[in-house]
Amino acid sequence: MVRILCLSLLALCLAGSADARAQAQDRGLEALTIVSASGRHPFLVEVADTDADRAQGLMYRRHLAADHGMLFDFGKTEMVSMWMQNTYIPLDMLFLRADGSIARIARNTEPLSTRVISSGEPVPFVLEVSAGTASRLGLEPGDRVEHPRLKR
Repeated sequence: MVRILCLSLLALCLAGSADARAQAQDRGLEALTIVSASGRHPFLVEVADTDADRAQGLMYRRHLAADHGMLFDFGKTEMVSMWMQNTYIPLDMLFLRADGSIARIARNTEPLSTRVISSGEPVPFVLEVSAGTASRLGLEPGDRVEHPRLKR
C-alpha cells in the first residue's frame, strides 16, 4: 500500500513538472541572463512587447518564481513610467538601456500602489523580477542583462 502511494505521488510530481514545462512553453518564456559582480544568473522571462501585454504586465498574479520575470520591450528609447496597480507581487524593476546595461533599479516596489516609478532616463526596456532579487544578486546600475533583444 505504501509503495503504491509513493509511486502515485512520484507520478503526480513528474506530471506536475511536465505541466510546469508545458505552461512555460505556452507562455513563451525566453532565456535571459543577468550579469553582475556575483556572476551570471539565468532567468526565464515573458516578453511584453505589445501595448496590451505591457498594459497587463504582471497584474493579478499571486506568484512569481525566483528565477522568472517579465521583460517589457517598448520598441524605442523613451522615458518610462511604471506602477503597481493591480499587481499583488512586490517587484524589483530594472530599467535597461539598449545595450543591456542597468540604468536604474527600483527595489521592492509596493504592491497595489499607483505611485509612479520613473526610469530616470530614456530606456527601451524594463525587467521586472521578484522583490529582493537585486539585493540577493548584488545588482547595481551598470551591471548587464543579456537577451537577444538587447544590443551589445
